[in-house]
Amino acid sequence: MTDRDPAVEAAVQGELRLLDPEVRASPELVGALLHPEFHEFGASGRHWDRVSIIAALAGASDQEAGPIAASGMKGVRLAPDVVHLTFDTEHNGGRAHRSSLWRRTPSGWLLYFHQATPFAG
Repeated sequence: MTDRDPAVEAAVQGELRLLDPEVRASPELVGALLHPEFHEFGASGRHWDRVSIIAALAGASDQEAGPIAASGMKGVRLAPDVVHLTFDTEHNGGRAHRSSLWRRTPSGWLLYFHQATPFAG
């Protein structure tokens, strides 16, 4: 067992679920992990809201939905109900630095904000 902050651990587990292709393909499972006010600045530079990201993930092809490798995940609790995660991903040859804010709600920890910044090697 880890001695990691339980709030950070909950956010990490949520983030790992969102990287799972089976979860990403399910609007219900993705929706259960996203805060009602969720928004994202994607690696493409596009701004996503909750509805648009759920629809995009549900419509992704098998290749787009392939495995996403995460590394270097670190987290810190910024406030009693806010956790900040940083990590890197590699997916279909693309790499990105990622930053996520998770908020505790009555229904659990939900992803409130996400940003991806592409980088080379």
